[in-house]
Amino acid sequence: MDRLTSMEVFVAAVDLGSFAAAATELGMSAPMVGKHVRSLEEQLDVRLINRTTRRQTLTEFGQTFYERSRAILADVEAVGALAADQFSEPHGRLRMTMPVHFGRRCVLPSLMQLARQYPGLEFDLQFSDRTVEVVEDGFDLAIRTGAPGGKASLMTRRVARQPMILCAAPLYLDARGCPSHLQELPDHRVLNYRRSGPAMPWLFARKDGGLIEVLPKGRMQFDDLDAIADAAIAAMGIAWLPYWLVRDVVRSGKLQQVLKDEGEYLYDVYALWAQTPRMPRKLRLVIDALATTLPTLMSDPGLR
Repeated sequence: MDRLTSMEVFVAAVDLGSFAAAATELGMSAPMVGKHVRSLEEQLDVRLINRTTRRQTLTEFGQTFYERSRAILADVEAVGALAADQFSEPHGRLRMTMPVHFGRRCVLPSLMQLARQYPGLEFDLQFSDRTVEVVEDGFDLAIRTGAPGGKASLMTRRVARQPMILCAAPLYLDARGCPSHLQELPDHRVLNYRRSGPAMPWLFARKDGGLIEVLPKGRMQFDDLDAIADAAIAAMGIAWLPYWLVRDVVRSGKLQQVLKDEGEYLYDVYALWAQTPRMPRKLRLVIDALATTLPTLMSDPGLR
């Protein structure tokens, strides 16, 4: 007899408490259940179940064999599910969280394309700049910019890097002049981003791989990137913003990039998800799609 089948019958008999119940569950006769169990005992040369006319109990070895059999059968089922998942159409609900502006401008277009391509996929999307607990708050996937800040139980993958640029309106630069190096920034009006706590420093890459941090003081601070871009277009000062946010207005001439020769800083973008023995295909599909589409959206060969 096939040992794997006999193990399945044995586990069913233990779980359900009798050969008769296992027979009903598996669609076979009670004598056939007994035959499978005896076959295992003969192959192992040890008794698994003590049987009387009224009850059956596991032997000490039978208990150990039962626990190992359950684990093996679960692994076999998982492998089968993995193969089926690999070749099946991705489907099911995926709950995601992502930053508001980056999510709307960059992540959402990719997800909408996937939704058109795979009708069985369902997306439950949260747009929030609040850092959430991925597993505890019930999310399948989180997208974060900057340091991922995940726990050891989370898997992380960098899916893109977003270039940051300094920009200002031509009207502002005509009136105040264009800075020629970073040291001149304190003499200019600047528009700072501050979500919580102090304003974020402006970062620039050095040739040796280090970072230059600049924190110019500005009389206007915002917790909204779109508002900073609007203020920059209105000639209120110089802004340090993700290029994807201002790409169109830079191309149109409403904003002009300044200090182009300073080292461009790239903000990392990460996907975070719970560590599991088997990643669902829908999750892998979304992460792979973001890793493919986001870098194209983030970069621009004509930026420099």
